[in-house]
Amino acid sequence: MTDVQMLTGRGLARVLGSFAVGAVIGIVGTGIHRWREPWGLVAALVIVLVGGALGRAWTGWVGVFAVGMGVAAATGLLGTSGPGGDVIVAAQPIGYVWFGGAVVVVLAAFLPRRWFSDEPAGRRGSSREAS
Repeated sequence: MTDVQMLTGRGLARVLGSFAVGAVIGIVGTGIHRWREPWGLVAALVIVLVGGALGRAWTGWVGVFAVGMGVAAATGLLGTSGPGGDVIVAAQPIGYVWFGGAVVVVLAAFLPRRWFSDEPAGRRGSSREAS
């Protein structure tokens, strides 16, 4: 039996939800990344990491990718200049780090698999039968 599952309606909704979570994280992170340098940036990157973990727990690897794409899309859109020429993400080191912040979601892919298991802690990875 393979681990590949067919994409159901519920699965598609979870992937789209993960993308939406990533977009919200991108909007919020763009808003706070310059707050009290460097702590706003650190907080924004931690939020991205937590979003990646949520995406992985919810839908697996596809969820991590969807969250990352949502963060990248929102950050990219908000990083362009507005009608008056103003920018939210300035071309400064802190802005460059925030633009690359969507990559932080990849760290969630390296978290231990057992953290995302639905089995009780005592039964995970145990090959022994209960006596």
